[in-house]
Amino acid sequence: MKRIITIQDISCVGKCSITVSLPVLSALGVETAILPTAVLSTHTMFKGSVIRNLEDTIEPFSRHWQDLGFTFDAVYTGYLASARQIQLVKDFYDRFGGNDVLFFVDPAMADSGKLYSGFDDAFPSVMASLCGMADIIVPNVTEACLMTGTPWKETDDRSYYTDLLEKLAALGTKKAAVITGFPSAPGKTGVIGLDIKSGSLIEFSHEKLPVSFHGTGDIFSSVTVGCLMRGLSLYESLETAANFVEASIRETILHDPEKTYGVDFEAVLGILTGRVRNISE
Repeated sequence: MKRIITIQDISCVGKCSITVSLPVLSALGVETAILPTAVLSTHTMFKGSVIRNLEDTIEPFSRHWQDLGFTFDAVYTGYLASARQIQLVKDFYDRFGGNDVLFFVDPAMADSGKLYSGFDDAFPSVMASLCGMADIIVPNVTEACLMTGTPWKETDDRSYYTDLLEKLAALGTKKAAVITGFPSAPGKTGVIGLDIKSGSLIEFSHEKLPVSFHGTGDIFSSVTVGCLMRGLSLYESLETAANFVEASIRETILHDPEKTYGVDFEAVLGILTGRVRNISE
């Protein structure tokens, strides 16, 4: 069984970050260790969240694991709250990384043309330096623009996104740069990616649903990492992740369209595991 480590925060109530990564990766048959960067009473869609920063535990935890001889098949990062946390992740990868260890970075820091609150204008360049160490990165359009100094705009001009992919690859990312939330056509959304070694493009889309839920990006990244650990190709992994997120959203709309906890991904986990089993066998 593959063993990975995910480095991101924990929301005690609400579905995002480690709260969704653990069940999704476990369902996919991937052993998942966690390195929490912070613990929140609720995710940030709820007002007044109580937050406790845990970044001072990262170094002693990783040193202890190194002393015990632990190894990981992948290092997967999500939301990182500061430049210091990014440096700590780099130090962690220096300890536990290597040619056979997948380094997967979801640079969760912005959306809809704006940085999340709490980040300054210098933060994207620090995140870009982490993405330059990674094997695979999965920014959304806003994050890709911020890390490459590209003006953000809403367009379905495909050349805008292929140029963005080339700029992302120039950061130093080794295997693939993938942009999520790619508006391939009116009423459509999807994924466009660049296989850096072959130069080939990965592209697919589905219907853009008229709703938005917290934590779907975390689910997408977790499914992608889990599928890669199960031996699926990059295309298969990304497509499976996008389809699972869509199914989770549709399930949530069906039962509770106003839900603020996140999507009801638990109800469709069986579909995910069945698809992965069929592809991998």
